[in-house]
Amino acid sequence: MAPPPLVIREAETCDIQQMAGLLEELFSIEEDFTFRRTIQQNGLAMMLSDRKNRCIMVASMGEQVIGMCSAQLLVSTAEGGIAALIEDMVVAGSYRGQGIGKKLLLSIEKWADRKGAKRLQLLADRNNLHALDFYKKQNWTTTKLICLRKMQERS
Repeated sequence: MAPPPLVIREAETCDIQQMAGLLEELFSIEEDFTFRRTIQQNGLAMMLSDRKNRCIMVASMGEQVIGMCSAQLLVSTAEGGIAALIEDMVVAGSYRGQGIGKKLLLSIEKWADRKGAKRLQLLADRNNLHALDFYKKQNWTTTKLICLRKMQERS
């Protein structure tokens, strides 16, 4: 029996559990993030609650979600218009190297283009050489900027 075909589609609420599993895999290679299932599921639900300004594309084979890429829109004063921030880009380890990541990234780029985004941007772990090489092959370029962050304390 042939494996089910690869489908790139917009994520649905029923995909949250599997997408959280992909985030766990992603966060295991990123030094700046700690996986906390409930928090990540909450974030995924928030992303899915505003389909006008946010999008999660998934790669699925049958009922199995094997990859995801998310983006959200923001205003860029530098561009004088909309920019899209790519938040999570991950393909399950056993499916890497098959062009799935490229298809996911292209699907999110098309979504951003339909929304009028003038620029796409993302963060990548500086030690994840495989990811950096992948983005370079997809015509992404590095900048002179660095990312800074400050966590808000909540009482």
